[in-house]
Amino acid sequence: MTKTLFIQDKLEWNAYVSKAAEYDFGHTWHYHMLDTSGTPLLFIYENNDGFIGLPLIKRPIPDSAYFDLTSVYGFTGPISSFAMHCVPESLMSEFKSAFIRFLDDGKFITVFSRLHPVFQQTNILQQFGGLYDNGLSVVIDLSIDNDVRRKNYRDTSYHRIKQAWKKGFTVKEEKGPMAVATFSSIYLENMELVGASASYMFNEEYISKLIDTDEYDARILTVYDGDTAIASTVITFTNGIIEAYLVGTRNDYRKHSPAKLLVDEICVLGNKLGMKYYNLGGGLGFKQDSLFSWKASFSDLFLPYSTWRYIANPTAYNALLDERGIDKNSDLDFFPLYRSACMNEQAHVK
Repeated sequence: MTKTLFIQDKLEWNAYVSKAAEYDFGHTWHYHMLDTSGTPLLFIYENNDGFIGLPLIKRPIPDSAYFDLTSVYGFTGPISSFAMHCVPESLMSEFKSAFIRFLDDGKFITVFSRLHPVFQQTNILQQFGGLYDNGLSVVIDLSIDNDVRRKNYRDTSYHRIKQAWKKGFTVKEEKGPMAVATFSSIYLENMELVGASASYMFNEEYISKLIDTDEYDARILTVYDGDTAIASTVITFTNGIIEAYLVGTRNDYRKHSPAKLLVDEICVLGNKLGMKYYNLGGGLGFKQDSLFSWKASFSDLFLPYSTWRYIANPTAYNALLDERGIDKNSDLDFFPLYRSACMNEQAHVK
């Protein structure tokens, strides 16, 4: 049995997510409701054994009769009633056949999905082809005792945390409009400093909606130097996983690295709440750059991060490239290539 759920199908969408053996906040109805780039949908294939679902965003392809599918900002990929490493071969095979029919009937040319580093989702998607190894994500194991975990910190990071303690910096969990305004002010100041693109400029309205849900636990934590807010983060707690969603530091306090104190305090909180992992993500474009090194100073647990870049209709795909004068053999890390001229519609890795 196949079905496609849309935003109006909130209860059924949530029912499937809650029945999944492994999922994160990026799979929820609420998070997809926030996306304005296209039409959110959840494709489901189900038999007597169980189900496989795949949340996606449907988008029309400009100047054509076709569509493509992408994923929301962050980590998603398929969900199932089975843990990813336990999905029966028969269910995976039937899902593949059903999904290919769905793509053909819907005139979908390509599918792009950012996979979750904690889940073994490639087990389901490898039968299609189109899997790409994008790099590594830094993950902290929260089952480890706090004192033992801190011994795994790089000396420079632990020194910064100790300095923050000595300076009297404090971390507060805050709620309400003022907490959102404080976070947004710090975050946007940070994004402007690094020259981030418009797609990363999340405003107060978006943050307010993001945290206003009972489908996952989203919190704002802020570091204070006395009465001055100097760093802040939005994190999510879902099904045993903490996600470092957004974080920012006041420019005047960057030299003190208060975000390192945030990471440590979040680990302590996660350990207390019985969470399994704190996913910090990777470097810019998931390269092993200075950002990756900063994150790796807290943990040596690196998990592979993959994307799924599937071409469902190669003939139509190549025709679109020809029409737009794009070399199909380009080494540009961008998918689908026919959208590469529209940089504001980026579909490459987060």
